[in-house]
Amino acid sequence: MKPGNNGPAAYDPLPTLLDSPDSYPQKLDLGRSRILQIELDERAYQAASFLDDRILGPGTRGAWLPIERVAAAAQRGPEARPLHLILHTGHVGSTLLSRLLDTTGPVLSLREPLPLRTLAEASDVLGQPESLLSAPQFELVLDTFVRLWSRGYATTRCVVLKATSAAARVAPLLLRRNAASRAVYLNLRAEPYLATLLAGANSPVDLRGHGVERMRRLRSRIGTPLGSLHDLTPGELTAMSWLAESLTRREILDQWPDRVLAVDFDALLGDLPRVMQQVVDRLQLPADPGWLAQLGSNPALARYSKSPDHEYSPALRAQVLDQARHEHRDEIRRGLAWLESLARTETAVARVLDDASA
Repeated sequence: MKPGNNGPAAYDPLPTLLDSPDSYPQKLDLGRSRILQIELDERAYQAASFLDDRILGPGTRGAWLPIERVAAAAQRGPEARPLHLILHTGHVGSTLLSRLLDTTGPVLSLREPLPLRTLAEASDVLGQPESLLSAPQFELVLDTFVRLWSRGYATTRCVVLKATSAAARVAPLLLRRNAASRAVYLNLRAEPYLATLLAGANSPVDLRGHGVERMRRLRSRIGTPLGSLHDLTPGELTAMSWLAESLTRREILDQWPDRVLAVDFDALLGDLPRVMQQVVDRLQLPADPGWLAQLGSNPALARYSKSPDHEYSPALRAQVLDQARHEHRDEIRRGLAWLESLARTETAVARVLDDASA
């Protein structure tokens, strides 16, 4: 089906919506005040790297429903599971972490649900004249999605939602709603982050696509003039992206030190059993000692997490980074110089640069 279609008339998502995650809220259309509910089973959740339009196909059954109708049905749904979060700054192993948690057994993973991005954008303008939603309307929509995301199957002990990097800015809204929610926040130090992003063929599209929002967010947090987005070199644009997300991360870690675990991706790869023990402890998941001991041979480590059909490994990642450091050394140098210049006048920037886990 195409996202704009009404879906087959025979499909009624509401009965399944009440019972299980098999009726999935794939898209939120605030302009038309409706939600696209599609049919999605447990195997499809496990296979999906992204819960965006890439999960739609010619045989997908779905229907657009008014937000109010879905909200009323969600209120009558079964008891919710704990909703935990994987937050990250982008390209720092969040999909790998999500797939590793899949193998613990009692986890239902939601990888980058598209409506979370729509909610993040709506929260940015809430209370402003251009907002499509009033504060009570936004609360209704957010509550509806939290309820829908918190559903599970018979064996589901908790749901772990992996946000997109830029959508992590709405994590405070989710953490405030439920004291049982926990989060893991992944990042890299600035230099390997720059090497990672500059090595990616699609990174310029990703960086420019999120650049406007990230620049706005960064300007709201520091007083030093930043210049124009279009004047930044690729290395400086990557550094700006790292800084915007790292400052957001630092604020969330400071606000919820007992509920949000900071994880450096290089540290995760360097000592997988120890760091994964910290992760499952924070998320209050049972960790079988045998599972932890066998993590080094977990199949997820041998595949590219975002596209499991392709081989990938920590060793191959190290080779890619070494090549990027050689090919993009000038841009990496420019990006680091941009950060260091800001750190001389901005205490918050100096702090995330000095943070060993940032």
